[in-house]
Order: sequence, then structure tokens, then C-alpha cells
Amino acid sequence: MSETALKPDSGPDSNRWKALIFIALAQLMVVLDATIVNIALPSAQQDLGISDGNRQWVITAYALAFGGLLLFGGRIADLWGRKRTFVTGLIGFAAASALGGAATGEAMMLGARALQGVFGALLAPAALSLLAVMFTDAKERAKAFGIYGAIAGGGGAVGLILGGFLTEYLNWRWTFFVNIPFAVVAALGAYFVIREPAGGRNRSPLDIPGVVLSTLGLVALVYGFTRAESAGWSDSVTVTMFVASAVLLAAFVLTEAKVKSPLLPLRVLTERNRGGVYMSLGLAVIAMFGLFLFLTYYLQIVKGYSPVKTGFAFLPMIVGMITGSTQIGARLMTRVPPRLLMAPGFLLAALGMLLLTQLEIGSSYAGLIMPAQLMLGLGMGTAFMPAMSLATHGVEARDAGVASAMVNTSQQVGGAIGTALLNTIAASATTAYLTDHASLGATNPKLLQAQAMVEGYTSAIWWAVGILTVSALIAATLINTGAQGGTSASAGSSDDGVEDELKVPVMAH
Repeated sequence: MSETALKPDSGPDSNRWKALIFIALAQLMVVLDATIVNIALPSAQQDLGISDGNRQWVITAYALAFGGLLLFGGRIADLWGRKRTFVTGLIGFAAASALGGAATGEAMMLGARALQGVFGALLAPAALSLLAVMFTDAKERAKAFGIYGAIAGGGGAVGLILGGFLTEYLNWRWTFFVNIPFAVVAALGAYFVIREPAGGRNRSPLDIPGVVLSTLGLVALVYGFTRAESAGWSDSVTVTMFVASAVLLAAFVLTEAKVKSPLLPLRVLTERNRGGVYMSLGLAVIAMFGLFLFLTYYLQIVKGYSPVKTGFAFLPMIVGMITGSTQIGARLMTRVPPRLLMAPGFLLAALGMLLLTQLEIGSSYAGLIMPAQLMLGLGMGTAFMPAMSLATHGVEARDAGVASAMVNTSQQVGGAIGTALLNTIAASATTAYLTDHASLGATNPKLLQAQAMVEGYTSAIWWAVGILTVSALIAATLINTGAQGGTSASAGSSDDGVEDELKVPVMAH
């Protein structure tokens, strides 16, 4: 181990728990932004004169920039230093949010959203890799990742509440402005509190072909799914995007196998535990994103809830997430193998989804929706927590940033796929129901429309049940590491002239 790595006798950084507050705050801001804008979108569209056809670009511009640049952001964090990347990401995100809140037209809004995505792609992997290298004691790591996992899972639902409040009582612009105090506090805190040892970077030259191929491949993939939602799966542009994505990502993998200093070393992906985490987490996010969307529409359109009431209706899920993450996952992570938390967690979430397949127009919130959300939250919190920690399982120190970026990438791509795939399934089922029951439309068209919508949601939720079950199977079969209670060890020295960086804990097998 080089002299730049943390020595056992130097002890952990005394500011690490303070640092966690600012890292968690930044993560909350990024996750909030994914859902808060959904609530504000109808008002913003009206004010800025955005057409129905272009409305989706307010969401898509962010998703494309964020999803496409995450791997690059993770590598920049390894190259440039995590603290510097983290603070730069926060300042840029705040500036882009100010631009979005002050938007006077469609172009300014879309530009601001793309910029938010660019800086989010710097910020998210830097936050997770900072956490991975600051908490090396197994029990402390479990607590830290418990808090981070709860925010990563529950932040989206918090965004719905906050978005509802800001849209209803102030106006949509505040769903952007609210990011500024978050970012300023987190950036100042990080600047003064987080310390990285000198020399803790991967100084290999940047893999430019890898950056270009991965960015274009991921952008094409995310756009393909987004396009499929509005234009259909057989649309020529949709098909072209999927083909282009497959070709670009295949070329990316071939490039990474050959270049001396790859953007994403294939060793990060081929280790079975990390691979299992990326796959199971990406699939679980597909199910979750679809659900947020359907429940929001169901509560607002079918049940007639206000934005604020809709936000509060998601509270049981948040409570479940926090409990599962901090009380179940964090307490058991050092005692039982991760697969025994992740697989049952995903199955419990699938059971919660299964309850929601019983949704009807007159379904009781307390009798059906609340218990289903509690099960979903508990299951997801329990599974997310060890998954976040395992993302940097045994990773070489120089790869911490890209390993962290892969978690965010699997979540981001999962979110794009989930929204498009489940929305398309719901829309098809709604259309089929309307066609089959057309005669009822003459007597009560509003009732028929509502029944058709609910039929669409429940059809899509059945798919989500299946997807979560597959997540559980992947976690049970691929993840085979033991309880994460071993003593931390050095990630080992690096080759190719790359300097050792911060010591990353290697879980006990």
C-alpha cells in the first residue's frame, strides 16, 4: 500500500459524520429533482407556452444529460478528486436550477434542465464514492449507507410532497429555486468539512473513445425508451435509437477491453456481486418509477386529490423506506449476507405491488393503498441499503468513482425504461378496455374513462410485480458475498503507474 493510503493507526476522519450530512443533503437534492418537476410540469407548460409534443423534453433533457454522462462524471471524480468534483457539481446544479426557475420560454427551460443533468452527473457518483472511502469500519459503514439508502429510495416520494406544496402555495418556479439553498449549504459544508488525502487520485489519461461511445450509447438508449412512450415501439426513430445504442455500447465494451486506461474497467462489471447489484437495482427502479407515476395519476385524476394531498399520500412509503433502510438493513448488514436482505426485500416490495393490482375506482386508501405502500417502502429500504454498500464491494481504489457511477447509471436507465415501458403497457390496456366497453360510454363516459385508466394502471402494475420478482431472483443467485462485518482492508496497489488513492473497504467473504 502506498504512503498516500490511510494507515490503520491514523484512525478514521473525525469529520466523517459531519461530511455525511452534506453528502446526504446533495443526494436528497438530486433525487428530489427527479420527481419534484413532474408535479410542477403542467403549470410550467402553461406559463411558458410549451407544446404538448415538447412537454416531455422538460423531463427527457435532464434524463439524457444525466444518464449519458454518469460514467464520465465518475471517472472525472477519480481523476480530478472527489471533493472538487462534488463541490463543482453542486455549484453548477444550483446555477442551472436558478436558470430553470427564471426561464422565460421553452428553449431556456430545456437548456436549464440539460445543464442540471450535466452537473448532476458530476455530483451523484462523487457523493457515493466519497461515502465509500470515508466509512471503512463495517458497523459505521452500515449506518452511513443506511442513511444514504433511505434518501436514495425515499427522496423521490419527498419530492412529490415538496413539489405539491411549492406548486400549490407558491408557484412552479420554486420547484427549481428550492435546489439553490440545498446546493449552497452542501457545497460550503463539503468545502470546509471533507478532506481527501494528498495523492488520492487516478491519474491515468482519460479514455476519450470510451467517453464518446458510452455517452452516445446511453443517450440513444434512454432516448429510445422515452421516444417509445410517445411515438410507439415500432416508430422508425425509436427502432433506430435502440439499434444505435446496441452498436455503440457493444463498441464501448470492445474498446474498454483493449485500451490501457479504460473509462469503465470491465473488472468493475464482471465481479459477480457488483454485477448482481447493478442488474437487480436497475430492474427494481423500473418497477418503482412506474409506480410513482401511476399512483400520482390515480390519486389526482381518479380520486381528485390536490397536489399537496397526493404528496402526503406517499408518506407511508417514505416511512417504510427509512425504517427498512436504517432499522432493518443497517442493523442486519454486518450479521447476515446481503442476499438475505436484498432478495426478501425485493419480494416484500413485490407483495406490496401485488396488493396494488387490486386497485379499483372506489378503493380505500387506508385499506389498500397505505398497507401496499408500507410493504413497498419496507422492502425497498431493506434491499437498497446493502445494494448501495455492495456497489463498491471489493473495488480497487482507483475504480471507486466509476463503480459508484454504475449504480447511478443502472438507476437512471432503469427509471427511463420504467417510465416508458410501464406507461406503454398501461396505455395499451386502457385503449383495449375502452374498445371492449365502448357501449358503456354512451351512458357515463367519465366513469368509463376512469375505469379504463385504472385497468391500465393495474395491468402495468402486474408487470412491476414480475420485474421485482426477477430482481429478487438475481439478488439471491448472483450475490454470494458474506455478511459485511469484516475488517476493512486496503484495496491494494494499482498498476499502470496509477497512484494509490483512498483505501476502500473490501467486504469479508
